[in-house]
Amino acid sequence: MNAAAAEALGRVTEVVIVGGGTAGWMTAAALAKVLTPAHTIRLVESDEIGTVGVGEATIPMIKLFNQALDLDENDFIRETKGSFKLGIEFVNWGRLGESYIHGFGKIGQDLGLLPFYQYWLKMLQAGKAGPLDDYSINTLACRHDRFMPARTDRPNSPLADIAYAYHFDAGLYARYLRRYAEARGVRRIEGKVASVEQRAEDGFIDAVVLESGERVAGQLFVDCSGFRGLLIEQTLKTGYIDWTHWLPCDRAVAVQCESKASLTPYTRSTAREAGWQWRIPLQHRVGNGYVFSSAHISEDEATATLLRNLEGQAIVDPRPLRFVTGKRKKFWNRNVVAIGLASGFMEPLESTSIHLIQSAIARLTAFFPHAGFDQADIDEFNAHSDVEFDRIRDFLILHYHATERDDTPFWNHVRTMDVPESLRRKMDLFLSNGRIFRDGSELFAEPSWMQVMFGQRMRPRGYHPLVDVYTEEKIAEYMANVRGVIGKCVQVMPTHAEYIARTCAAPM
Repeated sequence: MNAAAAEALGRVTEVVIVGGGTAGWMTAAALAKVLTPAHTIRLVESDEIGTVGVGEATIPMIKLFNQALDLDENDFIRETKGSFKLGIEFVNWGRLGESYIHGFGKIGQDLGLLPFYQYWLKMLQAGKAGPLDDYSINTLACRHDRFMPARTDRPNSPLADIAYAYHFDAGLYARYLRRYAEARGVRRIEGKVASVEQRAEDGFIDAVVLESGERVAGQLFVDCSGFRGLLIEQTLKTGYIDWTHWLPCDRAVAVQCESKASLTPYTRSTAREAGWQWRIPLQHRVGNGYVFSSAHISEDEATATLLRNLEGQAIVDPRPLRFVTGKRKKFWNRNVVAIGLASGFMEPLESTSIHLIQSAIARLTAFFPHAGFDQADIDEFNAHSDVEFDRIRDFLILHYHATERDDTPFWNHVRTMDVPESLRRKMDLFLSNGRIFRDGSELFAEPSWMQVMFGQRMRPRGYHPLVDVYTEEKIAEYMANVRGVIGKCVQVMPTHAEYIARTCAAPM
């Protein structure tokens, strides 16, 4: 057996993560949990290089990540000064003055072979249905600022259907995971990368060299260096696919403020003149930001709009950010895997940034390489990553395109622009008879598409014909029962603030 064949059968035992922050320390913690002590995991970061750190809202899959690490939920919430999240409220997206909630979890209870919302569509078109919010425990609980985890001991109750995620301080989360990772053998190396060494024969990375002169060698490199993509782009010249023509927001300004309103169990996204403003409530403060298109509003105007619309006094100076929505042409190139902002950027409209880190880590463990780095594994990793990014892209574009707003040049542009064919098919299908089909393993399921499409005034012309198997009286009785039970369940839930005070309040 020649040396190359022997190497191909060998193991990757030296992993180098370049960059810290949420992406770096999530990767380090997960690999520390999965890999054996025979593996060496080193993370290179510099205290002088800041992280973006504004992604403080998540979606329910983060619970699976924390559970895989055996993290205690109450301890995690206390340490990150976090709160709970049942969904996202969208204000002024379909029309000025209107709002809807994209709640996690189920809508109603399915009947027969059809989803609940198909029966709701029939009764709505007959003028005999209540608001969609009334048929989902998540959205109704949001409207009343109530929260509790799912009651697994009540399998036939809507209380068992509560799906939730978290709001947390991203910097504190990274610190929390750093302690976890270091306790399991991950070595942190302080310093800035000055140069990158590549193998002459194939361009694989051999080592990163720090400004101090220290050489950090490895077999597998994970690029968590943020927008700059130190390894995946600056070194390997992988290339980037720009989606600004569909998602024109390319700037953001972020600021934290004092909390003056109730501790809501949801994120709020308010559409503004040239983009949208987020509100993320934590136990000790509120995170805010304005994501906007620099072609339609200046940074100074956006900052002034943001500061004008804070609920309390700003506690830090506004922080500007620049980005290009899109993805790398390859997420895994040679022996470098890009995770987090180094892999691409999706604006935080549906809180997918941390999920994309999580899914990339899961994919990396599924395709963890031999020392020979089989190209078939790399290609499959990239194919799955491409589909995930593309489907999330379509869901984000939907929020902008499905609007009746024509009050500013920005909204006129996104309302009238061409959209990807994959999104157009989904919209046409819904507009005909309210049908929604999940495309393979795409992130957002049918209830998510339903809530956003209907919430932004897309109205199907009909409904699924098999709804008519049941009489209108039977459907009305069924829907009234669902609505009544959900209403009673929400009444017994504590407020979000009460639940946190009782179980996981952070020391202030």
